[in-house]
Amino acid sequence: MAALIDAIDVRRKMFFEHENTPYLCLDVEVNTPTARGGQTLVRLKMRNLLTRAVFDKTFKASDKFKDPDLQKVQASYLYSDGDGSHFLDQESFETLTLSGDMIGDALDFLVEGAIIELHKYNGNPIGLQLPNQVELAVAYTEPGARGDTSSGSVTKTAKLETGIEVRVPLFIKEGEKIKVSTETREFSGRA
Repeated sequence: MAALIDAIDVRRKMFFEHENTPYLCLDVEVNTPTARGGQTLVRLKMRNLLTRAVFDKTFKASDKFKDPDLQKVQASYLYSDGDGSHFLDQESFETLTLSGDMIGDALDFLVEGAIIELHKYNGNPIGLQLPNQVELAVAYTEPGARGDTSSGSVTKTAKLETGIEVRVPLFIKEGEKIKVSTETREFSGRA
């Protein structure tokens, strides 16, 4: 039997199962009453890993959650089509497909062969975790003119190989590989 987790023990970035659904805890707030006999309440901001919905819910400190049957596997991105996005499990070499809802805007950072962490719940793929930074090639950018700092901004727009547009320094040229933060969607350095 899976281990049970008390609501009071749930922490940020922890996974738990509630009503047969896996969740990720985004934030925790514990309310301890000052009156005698009052119950300690735990308010969780949580993300449903199946629907990606985020909401707050309050539990008693003694409420119990199951440890979810979650697996993280290394997978490489193959391609996307009308059926979804396809990945190759690096251990079992089976092809796993995620729907557009499960992918979200991750396609902005995925190039063929990119290794990501795929999440499986009860053996079925439910989502993915991108690395903090990805390396992408600059597909198009205007040449940076020397002394072009009159606007006060020393960046320009660059369109990357996946179609995403980011602001980059003037010295970045077409064809150059750059690092982009997957969290902030901003330039973070040369590759």
